Amino acid sequence: MQQFYLPELYHDCDYAQFTKEESKHITKVLRKKHHDSIILTDGNGNQYHGTLDMISTKSCGVRIHKVIPIPKDNYHLHIAIAPTKNMDRLEWFIEKSTEIGIHQITPILCLQSERKTVKTDRLQKIAISAMKQSMGAFLPKINPLTDFQKVVDASKGFSAIAHCHHTPKTPLHHIVKHEKIIHVFIGPEGDFTEDEVAYAVSKSANPVSLGNKRLRTETAALVACQTVGLLHT
Repeated sequence: MQQFYLPELYHDCDYAQFTKEESKHITKVLRKKHHDSIILTDGNGNQYHGTLDMISTKSCGVRIHKVIPIPKDNYHLHIAIAPTKNMDRLEWFIEKSTEIGIHQITPILCLQSERKTVKTDRLQKIAISAMKQSMGAFLPKINPLTDFQKVVDASKGFSAIAHCHHTPKTPLHHIVKHEKIIHVFIGPEGDFTEDEVAYAVSKSANPVSLGNKRLRTETAALVACQTVGLLHT
């Protein structure tokens, strides 16, 4: 069964109405009918089970019968990633990390960044689509493009910086298991500069490795996401 997203839902509501665009999708593409069962989420940890109560290409309504609160993860993962030159790769990461489970994503501007602009609204739409497809109930927060040092300065809790310089690093899975608030910094195609690594370390970031191979930016970020997720299940 397909899941739908309506951010305006609230726990005690018994009726909701879809937008014109979503209504057209429901009727023309999915060919849903009156009284068909339907599942929705508000993106804040609740799933709503109901039946279609009104059907038209301009407006569809749903009668809510049951609300199921989904338990929150016992950790918070924030990945700060330099946008890739090819936006398809960053969008792929947004999609897959949302499916796996991530709580916050911040595109970061680094000294060697090849891409210096991102469309946050588009990334948010990709996250919404991935949440719906994977039957998730929590929509990750997508922040606007932010300077790397500002993100480092604002990161409270455990933080890690993954890089390829030949300096001591600890495998991420060795040190992250018992942490609850986790920030992981992933650099651009040209990697973080030595000065950027030094700055992060001066702010208590842990230099980490994600394995023995050199990974693409989006692959490294997804490996970090999966590593943290598996250690906290």
